[in-house]
Amino acid sequence: MSSENIFVLSNGESVPVIIENRRGARNVTLRPKTSPNMEIHISKPWTTSTKFVLNFLESKRKWIEKILDSVPKKEKITPNIIISILGRDVRIIHDETMRGNGYLDADKTTLCIGGGVDMFERRTREFIKNELLVEIKKIIKTTPRPYWPTHITLRDTSSRWGSCSSTGTISFSWRLAFAPYEVMRYVVMHELSHRKYMDHSPEFWANVSMLYGFGVERAKRWLSKNGQSLHRYF
Repeated sequence: MSSENIFVLSNGESVPVIIENRRGARNVTLRPKTSPNMEIHISKPWTTSTKFVLNFLESKRKWIEKILDSVPKKEKITPNIIISILGRDVRIIHDETMRGNGYLDADKTTLCIGGGVDMFERRTREFIKNELLVEIKKIIKTTPRPYWPTHITLRDTSSRWGSCSSTGTISFSWRLAFAPYEVMRYVVMHELSHRKYMDHSPEFWANVSMLYGFGVERAKRWLSKNGQSLHRYF
């Protein structure tokens, strides 16, 4: 595997190109990645030259740039920023004299992050991830026990908001914390439905609607239209 190549966008921004030789591969495959960083992953047969791959990449410039241009520009998390967390607008402040992190009001609209300023962003991220995990567990407990997963994990995926394994482990993108609450709840009900149906059959979608209730189509549309915005931070 190599990451020494660079693809320069029309705006001058440089994107790392990671080329991997795949045993048994017959074609060159391009996979633009937008999270946590912008990268272009390419798999190729052992016999295909790097020069050929880079020329092929250039021939796909319009397609690559269209995908990468759709990604919202990262916004740095700094003290006093206001962001949406689980459907609430929250002001995040910093107090280096505090050892812990927590909300300062019952409405959870002001979050104080303690510790040194060099730890501010990391501690904010971890707090938000933990908040999401707590809410996901609350939602799961509103459903019948057969739907409950054997294990829950949070990941930082670029294109999948959730997944359910045959062993009962369910994974969620932690960036769902920035989605409207009902959209996040939709993804939870979607993955829980895979505990019964490991496909996207009509029966599966009926099960999602049964668990979610009224408004499931609205939540699906919001995620399809606005999902990329959830990668705005971090």
